[in-house]
Amino acid sequence: MAPGAVKRLSAAPGESLSAALADNPGPTMKLLLIEDNTAMQTTLQRSFERRGMQVVLCGDGARALDRWRAGVPDVVVLDLSLPGRDGLSVLAAARAEGLDTPVLILTARGTVGDRILGLNCGADDYLPKPFDLDELEARVRALARRGAGARTADGPGAEFCGLCSDGASGAVYRHGQPLDLTAREAALLRALLARAGHAVAKERLSEIVFAGEAEVQADAIEVVVYRLRKKLGGTGTQLVTLRGLGYLLKADS
Repeated sequence: MAPGAVKRLSAAPGESLSAALADNPGPTMKLLLIEDNTAMQTTLQRSFERRGMQVVLCGDGARALDRWRAGVPDVVVLDLSLPGRDGLSVLAAARAEGLDTPVLILTARGTVGDRILGLNCGADDYLPKPFDLDELEARVRALARRGAGARTADGPGAEFCGLCSDGASGAVYRHGQPLDLTAREAALLRALLARAGHAVAKERLSEIVFAGEAEVQADAIEVVVYRLRKKLGGTGTQLVTLRGLGYLLKADS
């Protein structure tokens, strides 16, 4: 771990660090830490566990999605520079599958362009290295609360015009019956369902549908939209093109 990558925890004057943590452990949550630097892994795991969190470690981008699917974490802390598969590719693929766990990107790539790219791929927050552990914990807990609030508001089986997606399998259902969709069509529909009633940029949808694929044609997303629009016939929904804005999933009028 680079010197200064993590600033030490703070405690009140005359108070030990362990006492400060014990006084404010916070609610238990499950956190998936995807980070290949073993020193950083150890530091963060110890810090999070002392703060009352359960930590699952993954140091390989190629195996990150399997850990994510299997663990159903409350929050994912994701590094971008990973062996096997880049963190942004992991994130985009997860979102395409319908894995909606809140994600905080933790990385040395701190430029504005990198932050925008990460957020556009589906990240919920971004903290560049070096960082403060107190701030990291606060952000992680805020994301966990936001995720819990969304689950409470939407609840299992939340739907739009009878359509709903299964976050575990990625399948999309209408009134309990699975739709016959290709993987790309399902990824597109999940992304639109997540923002039903709101425009989603064409570029954002392309990143989700073609996550990790090289040399994708600029108009390739239009082909997937065309095919999905035909399959949505009779479902009570419309896939609308909004020129200059993107696409919108809305109820039939």
